Amino acid sequence: MKYLARASTGEPLLGDDEGFVPLGSVEPNLGSVREALPRAADGTLGDVDDATAEPIPAADLTLAAPLERFGKLWGIGLNYEEHAGDLDEDRPEEPASFMKPSTALTGPGGPIRLPPTERSERVTAEAELAVVMGRTCRNVPEADVDDVVAGYLPVIDMTAEDVLQRNPRFLTRAKSFDTFLVPGSTIVVPEEPLDLSSLSVRTEVNGEVEAENEIRNMLFPPAEIVSFHSGVMTLEPGDLFSTGTPGAAPIEPGDRVRAVVESIGSVDAPVTR
Repeated sequence: MKYLARASTGEPLLGDDEGFVPLGSVEPNLGSVREALPRAADGTLGDVDDATAEPIPAADLTLAAPLERFGKLWGIGLNYEEHAGDLDEDRPEEPASFMKPSTALTGPGGPIRLPPTERSERVTAEAELAVVMGRTCRNVPEADVDDVVAGYLPVIDMTAEDVLQRNPRFLTRAKSFDTFLVPGSTIVVPEEPLDLSSLSVRTEVNGEVEAENEIRNMLFPPAEIVSFHSGVMTLEPGDLFSTGTPGAAPIEPGDRVRAVVESIGSVDAPVTR
């Protein structure tokens, strides 16, 4: 695996299991992580071993979100049949997609800031696998999705559940409060096609597992999600798809939420109001 990240100073980084180096020490013509996404998608990103700088262990770095600004933020609701049952919802026949504003994003480590109680009294947190697009594309067959995806990262998504329960047409509002999307700090770039199906996704609150399931049990797997939406609109580098949660957990101020995606990584954040 390779990793794309940004230091807290904004410097773009390229990493492997040994550590991170400045992206420019491997790819002098790439000035940002966003510029590196097409190279990540087509498998031509350089190696840390070729860097002109010595790797720094990840534990010695403070990382910001991997992209200064993501593109379109797509979410997929009810993508595990068990979760749909938990919410007394019917299994969707097509991806139940929605979009979130860029202002919903907060950096890795949060915090997640709950809205005032007059706006929402019940917020849930959900661990998800996210897909980051690497190339501009349209009408991509499922078999070719690996060629347009830069990589993957874990995210924590939030829902103002009481708002949504009042009326399903309030979904956008229920998903759009500030800090209601926490991305992981690194984009994991597979060096060969990655079989996601056996990997698990887990929602934790205060160290307790609240929900867990395998990606194979998604109603619409990641490749189908990307292919389907590429038939709706042009997808661009930096667009992000949160692919759905195995289950949500209510959160309160003082809690700590963690999303864990097997072989991809984890992200956690404290909850405040």
